[in-house]
Amino acid sequence: MRVMVLVKATEDSEAGFKGTPEEQAMMEAMGRFNAELEAAGVMRSGDGLKPSSFGKRVAFDGASRTVIDGPFAATRELVAGFWLWEVADMDEAVSWAKRCPNPMPGPSELEIRPFYESEDLA
Repeated sequence: MRVMVLVKATEDSEAGFKGTPEEQAMMEAMGRFNAELEAAGVMRSGDGLKPSSFGKRVAFDGASRTVIDGPFAATRELVAGFWLWEVADMDEAVSWAKRCPNPMPGPSELEIRPFYESEDLA
């Protein structure tokens, strides 16, 4: 089962990486966790995203396309990073997520979403 694990954005992630000792320690802990995921054959891909101030959205309405520049409001609805994991089931994904170091200096949240597989669309 493939799942996307979304690291939800916070005000800290939207402020951008500043390289403080606390951020460096957090990144080192995350690097160790990623190494565990890779060694277990779980992690397929993953990375952090720059703040939404670097992003753009393309809004669709029929044939119309509108480009919207970041930053975007509703920080808690944004994504600060992601992993693509291959796991046996959602229980295994949750087990790995619970082992993850806190990805932000303060309160934070991960969201786990399964991918549609070909058998789901038959």
